[in-house]
Amino acid sequence: MRIFALLFIFLAAPVSAHEFWLEPVAYQIPADGSLEADIVNGQNFVGTTQVFFPQRFEHFAIIAGPAAANVEGRAGDRPALTQEPVAEGLNIVAYQARNATVNYATWEKFQNFVDHKDLGDVLSRQRERGLPEAEFKEVYSRYSKTLIGVGHSEGADQRTGLETELVALNNPYIDDLSDGFTVQLFYREDPRANVQIEVFEKSKAGVVNIVYYQTNEDGIATFPVSAGNSYMVDAVVLREPTTELQEQTGAVWETLWANLTFGVPE
Repeated sequence: MRIFALLFIFLAAPVSAHEFWLEPVAYQIPADGSLEADIVNGQNFVGTTQVFFPQRFEHFAIIAGPAAANVEGRAGDRPALTQEPVAEGLNIVAYQARNATVNYATWEKFQNFVDHKDLGDVLSRQRERGLPEAEFKEVYSRYSKTLIGVGHSEGADQRTGLETELVALNNPYIDDLSDGFTVQLFYREDPRANVQIEVFEKSKAGVVNIVYYQTNEDGIATFPVSAGNSYMVDAVVLREPTTELQEQTGAVWETLWANLTFGVPE
């Protein structure tokens, strides 16, 4: 079922959160080509590229159907991914970053983030837990994927083992997308129903539109796409960290960020 709610659209306006994504040098390559992609941290689908650094990730792999391989590299490599495909067809690159923390000096800054990601009434939960409304910490983790078409580009996206994950239900390189592009959002083994996803659309000229949708009861959302543009989809889980993680990090909230990028051929 195609159920989505358009909230609003704007052009590259400042937002209160930083996304983290994989951005290929090319979303489609020849069968004998090399996969190349940057790790990027930024806002509005524009950011700073990061080098390959094994101490920063838990998981970095390429999957195509039943074939898979870990991403190998040397510390300092840029692009962070430069490797042969695991097979001709749709190659999925999946990356899980290691936990990091951020400090909030005021509640207002955290509330801006909560509102932006539509995470509900967190202030009441903060007060119920007897937590301070200033000078507190969040721990976060990133779960990013990108889809690269190799040669004939045939194949399908799939779950890759990430704790929260966006799965494309279309192949952007060979499917008819005239009725839109569909994704399904998961948290652990379950679809995430009735939650916000954020869709970033980037034109070849670098103009970015940002649109918000809601998943349906099956965790599915569909949105229109245009030939020649690239897309990033983002969704955030907010939860209380385990006692062990609180003791390790001092954080009182934990966020898990799912991210998916792909291109649409001209």
